[in-house]
Amino acid sequence: LFLAAQRTAALRHDDDTQASLINRLLRSYLHYNLYDQADKLVSKTTFPISASSPQFARYHYFLGRIKAVQLNYTTAHTNLQAAIRRAPPAKTAPGFYQAVHKLFVVVELLMGDIPDRSIFRHPVLEKALAAYFDIVKAVRTGSLSEFQATLTKHATQFEADKTYTLIVRLRQNVIKTGIRRLSLSYSRISLRDICLKLHLDSEEDAEYIVGKAIRDGVIDGRIIHEKGWMECEGRKNGYGPDVSEVYMRRISYCMDLHNQSVKAMRYPLDAHRKELAAAEGARERERELAKEIQEGDLDEDDDGLGGF
Repeated sequence: LFLAAQRTAALRHDDDTQASLINRLLRSYLHYNLYDQADKLVSKTTFPISASSPQFARYHYFLGRIKAVQLNYTTAHTNLQAAIRRAPPAKTAPGFYQAVHKLFVVVELLMGDIPDRSIFRHPVLEKALAAYFDIVKAVRTGSLSEFQATLTKHATQFEADKTYTLIVRLRQNVIKTGIRRLSLSYSRISLRDICLKLHLDSEEDAEYIVGKAIRDGVIDGRIIHEKGWMECEGRKNGYGPDVSEVYMRRISYCMDLHNQSVKAMRYPLDAHRKELAAAEGARERERELAKEIQEGDLDEDDDGLGGF
């Protein structure tokens, strides 16, 4: 029924109805975890540019949820930023404001970033994001045991928010953070100590995780299999691929914000015609004056100086 109504609205170029129906369809698909159908709907439809800001905010939020499930965290982060920017004021729509920020915090953690602490101090978000703040602290410290305890404690809330499956993915980020902290603290550490500090099951798991972290560029070091330890090299500088990616994301965000601001600008209809008419009148007066001078109509008697 909604699909038929959406097709009818598209044929009639009814942008407001079309935007509302697309968001209604996406909401239904995501409610029943039909992410493939939601993605197909997005790929086969064009969201009206003339839609209102609240409708655009909902659309970007749904896109952020779809892209996050598809592991496309960069695009999800961009869409969620657009949803926050276009959303109504926090006190006007607190439920939507909280839902967007819950997903935004999780996506930032999955990207390897730590959300700004001011988000958790916002009056509308402080209580709603309390559980997510505990997750952020666990990821930031790199404590796998603290992360598991927090996940178990707030599992009911995360499932209700439909962020549980995304938060489970943070386990690898917690381990990577813990390994990075150990690599900065020790020039050499045994796999046994890594296993104990990160609360891993066995030394084989620790060796596999450390090897993957070295291969992915998370840390700079090597594993000495014969002696059963990891040697870490000192940090060379603060620049690298991660810094370049963050810098490019910020540039892209600023460019997108500029383009959307230009598109959102509104001008009075036919305002330029008044300026064109005034300019045309001035040019006509200049032509008449030049013609009079050329024909000699303005002689010495006409300029008021004939009596001298």
